[in-house]
Parts: sequence; structure tokens; C-alpha cells
Amino acid sequence: MPDDKKTGSKHSVTLERRENISVSGVLDVISFDEDAIVIDTELGILILKGVGLHVNRLNLDTGELEVDGDIVSLNYEEGHTYGKNKPMFLGKLFK
Repeated sequence: MPDDKKTGSKHSVTLERRENISVSGVLDVISFDEDAIVIDTELGILILKGVGLHVNRLNLDTGELEVDGDIVSLNYEEGHTYGKNKPMFLGKLFK
């Protein structure tokens, strides 16, 4: 079943020497710190993990993000549900 959001998407990821990454098709930055950046993109949630991550440039009007640091991993989560369907610790404890 084709997803209308995926057709004509301008999402791309460019990684250089595991030190610099450019992402286009960015809709929002959900969270960020020096160890992880969670990004809502046109093709789903992208999670960047690393050490000393620093956002150099973010322009939500053009959908562009540039980050530098020691990039360890890139991971996509299906859809736009980051953290929404994960049970809370206390909820699991009292089940």
C-alpha cells in the first residue's frame, strides 16, 4: 500500500567521515542532547546517536539540519510514534 507522504519526498541523509551529517526533509526536532538527536522527517522518525553531538544549523522552513560530533548510529522508527506506544515503567511495575 503506497504512502502518500513517501511519494515526492525530499528526504536525504549525507554522512561525512562519521563526523558531519546533513539531513533534509526535516519536519521537527523532537529532542536533542550531546548523545542523541530525535528528528521527525518526511519518512519517519530518525534517531541519531553519538558523542558530543552539536546542531550546527536547523532550518525548519527548508527542512534542513546539520550536525557534527562522533556519530555512532542512525536508526529509523516506523511512523511518527516515537515514545508514544512504549509502556511507562510504573505501568509495567503495577501490571
